[in-house]
Amino acid sequence: MRLLTLRTPAGNKAVRQDGDTLTEIDGFADVGELLRTPGWEATAKAAAGATHPAEGADLDAVVPSPGKIICVGHNYRNHIKEMGREVPEYPTLFAKYQESLIGPNDDLALPQESDAVDWEAELAVVIGKKGRRISEADAADHIAGYAVLNDVSMRDYQFRTIQWLQGKTWEKSTPFGPALVTKDEFAAGPLMTSAVDGEVQQQTPTGDLVFTPEYLVSYISTIITLNPGDVIATGTPGGVGHAQDPKRYLQEGQVLVTTIEGLGQLKNRVIKEA
Repeated sequence: MRLLTLRTPAGNKAVRQDGDTLTEIDGFADVGELLRTPGWEATAKAAAGATHPAEGADLDAVVPSPGKIICVGHNYRNHIKEMGREVPEYPTLFAKYQESLIGPNDDLALPQESDAVDWEAELAVVIGKKGRRISEADAADHIAGYAVLNDVSMRDYQFRTIQWLQGKTWEKSTPFGPALVTKDEFAAGPLMTSAVDGEVQQQTPTGDLVFTPEYLVSYISTIITLNPGDVIATGTPGGVGHAQDPKRYLQEGQVLVTTIEGLGQLKNRVIKEA
């Protein structure tokens, strides 16, 4: 099942996608609100609200207002190598905030303060069931599904200190979507790519993670309760612009495309911030 958050003149609507048709899930403004309701999966399957064409749909971030966005650094060996780091013993964690999220086809605005804006294709895990100290064996029961995310990073701000937060959660910088694909229809493994103006920059199977989605759910839930709608961004593979020689960053007029086979595509035109 594919679940999306659609922007309409009457406000956001949670919808289910069936082929070329989007069906409203009555009573829910977005996918995050749906996930916070017991029995959300049956509710979504049974939905029979107003319909919309999928082509040309104006989509918001699939979960526009997650309670937490927890990101994982250094989780693909080829990216660890290109950044000159060692494979970590434990996950490297940092946070984003909901203000950083944009829709899968929204313009990506270059901030006035940074001239080192980089791409980071990522597999996002979306939580569907509340839990604390979840065992790795039980972690899959707490995952609603998966989506595509790009952890666009302002490298000049990121490396001002040893803490990365200031380079990772800029306002309206993180495309997320297009859909939540439920876990019965997707598992980590398919190919993930990012491309700038059609030139592939990153291309790695999502199964090459150092720490799996189930391990991350278990590890993070040891620290803090995971709630429905929370998001875990599982890390980026090699091919980021900052690691190239010479370094490459996003420029006005370019188009950043992020794809995971089976999940969908983000397509974001790069503009200057107003």
